[in-house]
Formats: sequence, structure tokens, C-alpha cells
Amino acid sequence: MPPRDVLLAAVMGAQGLKGEVKVKLFTAEPDALPRYGALHARDGRKFVITAFRPAREGEAVVTFGGVSDRNAAEALKGTELFVSRDALPDTGEDEFYHADLVGLEARDSEGRMLGKVAAIHNFGASDVIELLRDDGDTVHLAFTRETVPHIHIADGYLVVAVPEDDEDNDHVE
Repeated sequence: MPPRDVLLAAVMGAQGLKGEVKVKLFTAEPDALPRYGALHARDGRKFVITAFRPAREGEAVVTFGGVSDRNAAEALKGTELFVSRDALPDTGEDEFYHADLVGLEARDSEGRMLGKVAAIHNFGASDVIELLRDDGDTVHLAFTRETVPHIHIADGYLVVAVPEDDEDNDHVE
């Protein structure tokens, strides 16, 4: 299986006139971004951080090599910045990166396949797990220990406790 990419930051826009950009950070530690080395965009462009300073909580101001003016910086707005999963530290027991879950089978408590994990989202309130069913429909559930009580990354699946309200109306199964 090819290594997965992990989203570490997203460019919010230009900062000043000399090519700096403001980024939204998705790292556990605010100053961790430069430690991962070169970052890349989905389209394969590489970005090397030459200067970094924390800003507001969850944000930083970054300078990338080769980006030297406001126009070039503004052109990066919306760019998501990734690193290969292999570049990240190993996780402890009961810890994982969201990228580790994408592609896992989602099974109910009796082992029946419900779909595959398509993504983990956070729309502001809490994490939401998105499951892609065989019929092409997607299901979004709160990503909590109650809803997803067991995660078996090495075995390629997780267990989803189907909410009682959904069992009768065939929402997930």
C-alpha cells in the first residue's frame, strides 16, 4: 500500500508584501510544521519552509523558498500542505492519525460490512466519520468512542455501533 498523505496545514492567504503566507495549522504542536521538512500539495508541488513564526492560536506565518512577493503568496491561497504518513512519528496505543483510518472497512458489532471509511471531517463542533457504502451513498456519524468503540488498524477494520434510530430505517446497512 502506498504511503498516505497527512494534511498538516492550509494556506489562508498572503501576509504582507514579501511573499509570506498565513497558514491554518493541523499539527498537535503549533511550532511542529517546520520539523517535517518539505511539504507538498496534492498536485505534487513541493514547498520548503524558510521562515516560520506562530501567529494566532492554530495559525502561523510562513515563508516558502521561491515565493518572494505578495502575488505569488496570494496565488497559494487554499493550497493544502501535506507530508507523507511515513514522515510522522509512530503513534502510541489507542492513538492514530486520521489518515490511518481512511480505507478501513467499517463493520457492525456482528462483523457485517457497512462500508469503508472515506474521511474524517471536523465541521467545527467535533469529528465526524464519513463511511462510503457499496451502493455509493455516504453516511456521516459522530466520531466518538461510543459510535466507533473499536479500531483495528493492523487488521484493516473498525467497528461502528449503528445508532438505534438508524437500525430500523436501513440508514447505514
